[in-house]
Amino acid sequence: MPLWFRLFYSALWRLVLPFALLRLWWKGRLNPGYRQHWRERLGRAQPVGPFDVWIHAVSVGEARAVLPVVRALQLRGQRLLITCTTPTGRATLQSLLGQQTGVGTAICYLPFDAPWLLQRFFASARPKLGLLVETELWPGVCDVASRSGVKLWLINARLSQRSAAGYAKGGELTRRMLGLLAGIAAQSQAHGERFRALGGSNVHVTGNIKFDLDIPADINEQGRSLAQLLSHGRPFWVAGSTREGEETLLLQVLATHPLRQQAVAVIVPRHPERWDSAVALARELGFRVARRSAVEVDANAEVVVGDSMGEMLAYYAEAVAVVMGGTLAGTGGQNLIEPCALGVPVVLGPSVFNFQQAADEALAAGAALAVDDAKAALDAIAAWLEAPASRAQAADAARQFVAAHRGATARTLALLQVTP
Repeated sequence: MPLWFRLFYSALWRLVLPFALLRLWWKGRLNPGYRQHWRERLGRAQPVGPFDVWIHAVSVGEARAVLPVVRALQLRGQRLLITCTTPTGRATLQSLLGQQTGVGTAICYLPFDAPWLLQRFFASARPKLGLLVETELWPGVCDVASRSGVKLWLINARLSQRSAAGYAKGGELTRRMLGLLAGIAAQSQAHGERFRALGGSNVHVTGNIKFDLDIPADINEQGRSLAQLLSHGRPFWVAGSTREGEETLLLQVLATHPLRQQAVAVIVPRHPERWDSAVALARELGFRVARRSAVEVDANAEVVVGDSMGEMLAYYAEAVAVVMGGTLAGTGGQNLIEPCALGVPVVLGPSVFNFQQAADEALAAGAALAVDDAKAALDAIAAWLEAPASRAQAADAARQFVAAHRGATARTLALLQVTP
């Protein structure tokens, strides 16, 4: 990055940093995790290197996405440092990997994008290779990593048309930032072309790593145990990773929908700070409500709020169907690949730009069904309950859809030339 920008950006962060810390404290009212490990965000109290590979997975989606790469690197004996930005991302990584996962793997927060904090971070961690997951591009990170001798790649890279338009406004600064990357491993040709149009070079199409997710061998057993707790043998459907406003859309329709009598609704908000509000909303609408965290769940509960971390696959494993969060709220949708991998058909609302290609291919394969609104989503689930053969056909299509797209992890590692 040009010298004038470095100086300006550093000065800007010196003004912004106190407010960034106050924002963490404020967000900690609803999620205490924001008030923990705050020294790491200042480049202190972090694991000491050298690390072979540093991976940045900003939050839950990226943490789950990069897991196949993490597992593969661990098998190669690489010493890993995995950073994140949100408490939910950290909790997900710790749930999947543990606080200190085996020999040579550590988890911590990435500091704010202030250059002097990042210099402290890289001086301590001393990674040889850096992997940014999906679209987590910040000028400070890219610039300081490059000047610290870190070979930086953007992997499982995706860039929606909306995001590309935003980056395009950066003009020459965006081109220079992308020029600091050693390369880009894109999910699809369309994503790759958008990066190239912005000035990205050494762009390769490797596919979507999320298709390589590692399904625990005991996931069906976990699912059955969870199903017995949540629904006591009754069928249930899941609204997974719902965004703000979607619980209202779904529960208002469910209040008078025949599906209310046919199956239990398991609502899993994406962010823990909204668990309580989801419970309160369901009660206000007249539902018998329970929480997954309860020692015993009411056997007559009509709505169960999934207030737990690290159990999303178990929620999906025994579900009749999944309404994918974010697709009704206009936020672009969450990861539809996970339920498909477990053979669970997915209902998608109109907003799928975060997973446009995967959504299009799932719909074409018969693994997912597109609807316009919450009522149509519940109608679809009710129809599958009344026609088990149709639901089984969609479930089989979902498994085949995921199986046909595996292999991105191996292609990505081959591109990075990571050896044991």
